[in-house]
Amino acid sequence: MRIVHYINQFFGQIGGEEAAGHPLEVREGAMGPGIGIQGELGGCAQIAATVICGDNSFVEHEEAAEQMKRILKEYDAELLVAGPAFMAGRYGVACGAACKAAYEMGIPAVSAMHPDNPGVLMYRRYAYIIPCGDSARGMKEAVGKLGGLIRRMSDGETIDEPEKDGYIQRGIRKVFVSDRTGAERGVQMLLDKIAGRPYRTELPMPKFEKVEPSPAIKDMRHATIAMITTGGLVPKGNPDHLEASAAMKYVTHDFEEYGGYTLPNSETCHGGYDPVYVNDDGRRVLPADVMKEMEEEGVFGHLYDKVYVTTGTAMPTSRASKFGKAIAGEIKDKVDGVILTST
Repeated sequence: MRIVHYINQFFGQIGGEEAAGHPLEVREGAMGPGIGIQGELGGCAQIAATVICGDNSFVEHEEAAEQMKRILKEYDAELLVAGPAFMAGRYGVACGAACKAAYEMGIPAVSAMHPDNPGVLMYRRYAYIIPCGDSARGMKEAVGKLGGLIRRMSDGETIDEPEKDGYIQRGIRKVFVSDRTGAERGVQMLLDKIAGRPYRTELPMPKFEKVEPSPAIKDMRHATIAMITTGGLVPKGNPDHLEASAAMKYVTHDFEEYGGYTLPNSETCHGGYDPVYVNDDGRRVLPADVMKEMEEEGVFGHLYDKVYVTTGTAMPTSRASKFGKAIAGEIKDKVDGVILTST
């Protein structure tokens, strides 16, 4: 089995965030994580080429997908491997887009990502995506799982059951013949549920939390408005050591700590995106000066003097909910509304 492997600029040893715009290029053989994957494959498959592209470059240029298709054809690829991307959002999206390009050519694709990576939700239909950890600390395990799945594919095994085969559900319905009608199966599941016996639905549905919207502010001209951001905007030096990813806390800062409402003493500690523009002007994440002007114009009554800050990247929804409740508890009866900004 001939494989083309896609990786980003970091794992391609070109550079970090400063190289996120690196154009797509191809190199012969395996490199980066591909060396480990090749070691897992033995002689059953060969990584013929490695495609390297900056995270920004792939998702911002439509022609990257067409370039990927030409490379797959040039190397007579029978499989595309992308990543592992772990929890890196742009990398995951780029891996997913590369997998979609292969899918459109009839070439199977495999990848490895954290289940919360946006690339999973956007592209899971186009590839077998193995769940993995949130950082390169889990590289050995991810490479081992990728190697195992690729060996089975090389041996011609049927890969079509997520739980058994170890990949994230693709949302593809499978037609099969059963000796019981749907009504019989449904009634049996109901009886099992009533009796407390284990059962499993044939079509798991996503669970969405219902959140009732707050009532509209009745008197904006006398309202106090607070600002919250998940963009990681902190005073220079990040005095509270807010984490760049998977934040374990939120922090609070007065506008005075930022040097005033134009935020001259601000920087972002948020990982996963190019910080240059926000570090140049923090108002790109937190438009405090505009809010102050609106206050002075009488659009609303008062701008709350504290800003609540955390970083959104790799934030589990359960932790985000906990933060939200804690912040709400602190500002309840002090403010009438909140402006929430992000990256």
